[in-house]
Amino acid sequence: MSTTHNYFEGSSIQAETGRASFLLIGTMMGGVLALNSYLAGWIFGDEFYSTMFAMAASLVLGAPIMLEALGAALKGKTSLDVLVAIAVVAAFSLGSYQEAAVVSFLFLISSLIEKRTALGARASIESLIRLTPKTAYLIDANGVEKSISVKELKLGDLIRVRPGDNIPADGEIESGESSISQANITGESLPVDKRPGDEVFSGTINLSGSLDIRVTRVGADTTLGQVQKLILQAEDTKIPIMRLIDKYAHWYVPTILMLAGIVLVFTRDMSRAIPMLIVACPCALILATPTAMVAGLAAAARLGILVKSVIDLEAARNMTAIVLDKTGTLTTGELTVTRLKPASGVDPAELLALAAGLEHRSKHPVAKAVVEVARKAKLELAEPADFEEVTGLGVRGKLNSDTVLVGRRKWLESQGSDFSSMSGEEYAEPEGVSVLYVTRNGRCLGWIGLEDRTRPEAKTALDDLRALGVKRIAMVTGDRWSVAKRVAAEMGCTEVQAEVLPQEKLSLVDDLKQKGHKVIVVGDGVNDAPALAAGDLSVAMGAAGSDVAIHSASIALMSSDLSRLPFMIKLSRALTKVIWQNLGFGMLFIVILLILAGMGYIHPIVAAILHLCSSAIVVFNSARLVRFGEEFGTFSPAVKKPVRQIEVKPAVA
Repeated sequence: MSTTHNYFEGSSIQAETGRASFLLIGTMMGGVLALNSYLAGWIFGDEFYSTMFAMAASLVLGAPIMLEALGAALKGKTSLDVLVAIAVVAAFSLGSYQEAAVVSFLFLISSLIEKRTALGARASIESLIRLTPKTAYLIDANGVEKSISVKELKLGDLIRVRPGDNIPADGEIESGESSISQANITGESLPVDKRPGDEVFSGTINLSGSLDIRVTRVGADTTLGQVQKLILQAEDTKIPIMRLIDKYAHWYVPTILMLAGIVLVFTRDMSRAIPMLIVACPCALILATPTAMVAGLAAAARLGILVKSVIDLEAARNMTAIVLDKTGTLTTGELTVTRLKPASGVDPAELLALAAGLEHRSKHPVAKAVVEVARKAKLELAEPADFEEVTGLGVRGKLNSDTVLVGRRKWLESQGSDFSSMSGEEYAEPEGVSVLYVTRNGRCLGWIGLEDRTRPEAKTALDDLRALGVKRIAMVTGDRWSVAKRVAAEMGCTEVQAEVLPQEKLSLVDDLKQKGHKVIVVGDGVNDAPALAAGDLSVAMGAAGSDVAIHSASIALMSSDLSRLPFMIKLSRALTKVIWQNLGFGMLFIVILLILAGMGYIHPIVAAILHLCSSAIVVFNSARLVRFGEEFGTFSPAVKKPVRQIEVKPAVA
């Protein structure tokens, strides 16, 4: 139906809702007139009143259909509404006013059901737009707080967000701590704890504490604005089957008119031709793909999966190989202290306290990891004097008048440190662990082992991918071979490449494609651009807040949850299945009812009822996809994010 089809070409949801409401009022008024035509004949027994009511009803109800068909004709387009328009005109010209009115009423009701269901799917997407509040609380240079419109916010403004408020713009926390619900952006069901220096996103919900935030992005440049733009962009794309239908659509109306004309010529029976025109209006076929597509995009967006083109979502079902980056994809990208190996006679707590006391002056990721575990162990950290950081090697300073150095072994040895206390196999550095040595007054006290831990959900996600037919799982990384082998073994990867440059990842992708595989390339979207471009499907992980990540891949996962990958393939297969179900049903419906109508077995009103039912079946079948993936759970503000416990284990020789 052309009215519904035009909706999917990008009209605004507000304007479409207004038109649907106006059409509903007019349809109900016409329906009352049609009902009165039957009641008048029964109550008064006079055909005059019945005819007048029926004629008025057919004019009121038929007008929208006629106007739509006429408007398309004036634009030089073949509107599919013309089939029903001709049927209504034919019934009206034959004096069958009640029949014309009832057919128009049922046709409009069908249109409204389709439109309302489609608007519901679209609304679940466009609800993202309404997440941003209309006002923000700006803190001026004098520290005075005032309420302003969100549209007035500028880069660098300082705003205050109270508990329970939505965050009005992307920014960085300057003061305050809170739990933030990011479910609307990343799809994460649990809130995330935020503190000064952390990034926050427009449209997310501040749950507990008051925050002062320095604005870094506003309006359409925010993460939420980019999410909205990409979803609406994906909605306008067409998969191959849609382009095929569009290609041959202009032949459809002349063909149906020819068939109805042939039946009319041979039977001289308009009551056969009219039902043929009604049942041949291919609303079910038109709605088969776009309704499923919008419902699928809504399901993906709910879990933080941004699809730039629905072609990519449809193609995901055929993937047979996957190439993943290690850091930030299979691992957290954050170093964690996992082992302590003190020298003989040295207390592990003393070793950790000395290292953290010096490192808390540094902003290096290694230093942050050491300080974090020391604070969780509730160790008192001394304030260093004469602190110095040697880039890429370590730090030095004085703690309680003792000279302390923390860093790589080669650097410490070049500074004259004594490692005799660390001789022996039991003090050897383990494979796959980054080691930080600590010396005091030239004597080595032991080492601290750090690891970039694998994501807890990664192994399960890769197992799920294997079960879905992704047989080749390759990990590529620029990290050391020892670390790469450990991670690959934990994940069950079929192959691994380490110590490679970003452009060298291309060779593995090309090799898999030459062997006939359909390859997904997964990375962080920052240093993996060449490999992402080479894959049949590219996925950027953890794209929330990252312009580069959002724009570098065909699909962006707003969180770093790898379980979204098997979900994406399942959704792709479910989407394709629903589309073919809809198309098969629509074609079968038209062929069978065309034959029955041509044989004179279907009355025009029955044809209109069956048309209504066919459209509703297709729409409701597609709407099932909106709920796809609900097993991932929904966000509840009452749920608090569990505190991750870090256990520091003694090193194993």
